[in-house]
Amino acid sequence: MELAKFSRAVAVVALASTAVLSVTLAVQAAESVRLRGTITTFEGSTLTIKTREGEDKTIVLPEGWKVSSVAEASADDIKTGDFVGIASLPNEDGSDGALEVLIFPAAMKNAGASFAWDLQPGSTMTNATVADAVTSVDGRTVKVAYEGGEKTIDIPEATPIVTFAPATTADLIAGATVFVPAELADDGTISAQTVVVGTKGVVPPM
Repeated sequence: MELAKFSRAVAVVALASTAVLSVTLAVQAAESVRLRGTITTFEGSTLTIKTREGEDKTIVLPEGWKVSSVAEASADDIKTGDFVGIASLPNEDGSDGALEVLIFPAAMKNAGASFAWDLQPGSTMTNATVADAVTSVDGRTVKVAYEGGEKTIDIPEATPIVTFAPATTADLIAGATVFVPAELADDGTISAQTVVVGTKGVVPPM
């Protein structure tokens, strides 16, 4: 790929990634919603999806919205100093067990936070810097630090691990899996600045 084209692709991913992270790091307002499901139709500035709960939702895409995808990564890609987003559930021993891991681009590293997440009942999202990563027989254990706290999180072998990758509107086809951090207006309108779509067999696990 030519350098100019590669630079543009990285810029698009970074912009889309920033939009996703800004939603996950923000104090969750009542109007913030996260939609997971498959695309029914995509026409112009309107995306319709069937959510994982079986509901039909229409999403308005305002001017300047971005589309991103995810690429498969592995536990070996998680290094000390990386900035990651990990959805997890508590273990009996007080640690957390990862449900999924998102490795953010280096440019998105910040103070981080940990807050309630709706991937599964009782799950938490932790955006944090990896302070230590240890490989074990059962997978990898990471100690992560964020503003105001730290966590030890186990990452079992089967845990989905991804990073952001470029995508285009051509990837928004019927049946494609999407994760959409969105806003719900008082009149019921749903809008989103970012759509994360599954491509090449890799679906957004967030």
